[in-house]
Amino acid sequence: MLNVVAPTFIVVFIGWVLAKIGYKYDNNLVTSLIMNIGGPCLVFSTLGGLEISASLIGRIALATLFAIIIFGIIGALLLKWAGLSPGAFLSPLMFPNIGNIGLPICLFAYGKTGLALAVMVFAVFCLFQFTVGMKLYSGGSSFVGLLKEPIIYAVLLSLFFMIKGSRPPEILLRTTELLGAFTIPLMLLSLGVTLAGLRIRSIKRSFLLASLRVTMGFTVSLALAYAFKFGPAARGVFVLQCSMPVAVFNYMLAERYRTSPGENAELLMVSTLLSLVTLPLVLKFLL
Repeated sequence: MLNVVAPTFIVVFIGWVLAKIGYKYDNNLVTSLIMNIGGPCLVFSTLGGLEISASLIGRIALATLFAIIIFGIIGALLLKWAGLSPGAFLSPLMFPNIGNIGLPICLFAYGKTGLALAVMVFAVFCLFQFTVGMKLYSGGSSFVGLLKEPIIYAVLLSLFFMIKGSRPPEILLRTTELLGAFTIPLMLLSLGVTLAGLRIRSIKRSFLLASLRVTMGFTVSLALAYAFKFGPAARGVFVLQCSMPVAVFNYMLAERYRTSPGENAELLMVSTLLSLVTLPLVLKFLL
């Protein structure tokens, strides 16, 4: 488990150290590169380069959709009961850090097949993060922006080759694999840089919400994994991805739309620190 978890958090720590010593790191540029180039290339090269049945990909995508809906319902009800704003806190409960932390851990735990399945979960979460999640923070409509997300076309192109039953041209696979290779390391470094600039003020509320995020993610995803009759690898990847801490993108969107960015920053930091304990426990259960 140490071999699975430690490399991920070591790279995060390197990003944190770089920020603390004053290294200039353009988070906006890196995020743009990840979302517009690296992420889509990683999705295509991973999904298109492996022989995984379209049926399994479809089932894990559908299970992810169900998970997002259930997270939203449970989160909305509990936030209403606690008297907290859904606009500020519902998105962090719905969308875990399936990219920065989830992808590398699934890769180390389940190999390239695990990474391919994790990428599919990542793609579905991203689509809803930048539509529903953006709408929660902005209060306006953001569904038109979905068509501007390159990751959609990477998924559709991958599914085209899967359904067709053929392998993409080798030159296309190698190019996208080369470009996609920078995605995971940059995601981890960016997480470390982001955490270096955050501060914790209301630790009790953040700890409770972070615990809810992880507990809800684990229990709901485990139930869905058995309901969809996933095998060990697919079940492990799905549960791991849904059990991740709060996504960095939640804080970025909160900052962009000025919707409780301080509270989101605290929740991001506390949940990430909490995951140092929870992720090894989840891995021990799964493996």
